[in-house]
Amino acid sequence: MIKVLQYGEGNFLRTFVDVYFDTLNKAEKGEYAVNIVKPITFGTLERFERQENKYHIVLRGMENGKSVENVYKVDSLENVIDPFIDYDKYISLAKDKDLKIIVSNTTEAGICYNANDKMDGFDGITYPAKLTKFLYERFKAGLNGLYLLPVELIDNNADELKKCVDKYIELWALPEAFKVWNDGQNFYCNTLVDRIVSGYPRDEETKEHLEELIGEKDELVSIGEPFGLWAVEKKGNITDYIQEGVHNIEVVLTNDIGYYKKRKVRVLNGSHTNLVPAGLMLGAVTVYDAMTDEKLSAFVENTLKEEIIPYVSSDIAATTVFANSVKDRFMNPFLNHQLVSISLNSISKWKARVLPSFKDYYTEHGKIAPNLTIGFSYLMALYSSINKQGDKYIVKVPNREIELKDDLPYLEYFANGNSVKAFMSDENIWGEDLTAYAGFAKEVEINVAKIKEGICLI
Repeated sequence: MIKVLQYGEGNFLRTFVDVYFDTLNKAEKGEYAVNIVKPITFGTLERFERQENKYHIVLRGMENGKSVENVYKVDSLENVIDPFIDYDKYISLAKDKDLKIIVSNTTEAGICYNANDKMDGFDGITYPAKLTKFLYERFKAGLNGLYLLPVELIDNNADELKKCVDKYIELWALPEAFKVWNDGQNFYCNTLVDRIVSGYPRDEETKEHLEELIGEKDELVSIGEPFGLWAVEKKGNITDYIQEGVHNIEVVLTNDIGYYKKRKVRVLNGSHTNLVPAGLMLGAVTVYDAMTDEKLSAFVENTLKEEIIPYVSSDIAATTVFANSVKDRFMNPFLNHQLVSISLNSISKWKARVLPSFKDYYTEHGKIAPNLTIGFSYLMALYSSINKQGDKYIVKVPNREIELKDDLPYLEYFANGNSVKAFMSDENIWGEDLTAYAGFAKEVEINVAKIKEGICLI
């Protein structure tokens, strides 16, 4: 028996991690038991109790060009624990010799340190503080350490988690022997996860459809896409507990988690970010709309092939395979990915997701990347068309008005009619002066003027 402690009962972990362990169980490739712990006081576990910790996931999307809806019943949950009600049951897991893995998803803000946290507290302290207390109980019980696999979407998530635990050990003046045990016995493995999960259906039509598909009512049913990837840093004897291969999701144990991070950010997120402004200004509403438009689809294809894929790694073939899967995911008619939703914080997204590819192309070719420049031009055209209406920042696109949401200074800057070129030159925004790239500012200014005249650039 391999027990897993999971901080978080939400849709993502249940549609990703739990179904992975469940698939291994059903294939007789192991015996895993997941114990979910509710990490915050908000919410109840009544649905789990009513359904005896069993539920279904439905993976809907495109596979090999065909639409699929696959149902999986998940039986891998052993217990679902509310530590704010039953602390003893929770802490007993720390003393369980079968416990080998801790998984967490406490949101990007969950891995943090608060110097005001007290050792004798629980409900008001951070997740790393709770974890430190849990690990200390295991240490005092004389047991071996664990494999910690956070899936929070921050860079080097496990490294950041350990930094927090180290700080709490120091803050609370815990024994040096515990610090030595934590350093040597526990393996903090950085991870990267990739599966779009839309969770519990909100509309009655989908609820009825899924109930018919499953064959029963399920208050915990969760919807996700078929694609799933879990890249896990290879440490210690993790191969004894985490198995590679495709087991509903693809699991990769690697010494280079950075490659998978770079690939996802540039190929998936970067192509998304480059597409969205153009899609909005050409009348698309969802990613699916954009990908079924011949011009926009070709724009994505060419951008990936010429300006993104070549700069992810030397293994062009492997990155191309991933890019092809991304295009299938963009074509998923079930996800209903709203372009306006993806446009949230577009300025910082462009800097993190697109600028690195733009810079690599420029370094190699000595000139600006054509499609990434067009994507940026649509972004600037969108923002420089902002009109402030009350406390909202509105842009008119061909078929509707949309509200842009971003850092307030950026929205105010464009609402006040300030120039695109000056915005591009602001090092506080981009970390560098974008007008230093030869011809970039001029090309963007020309493109923005054309876009506003109704000329299509793609």
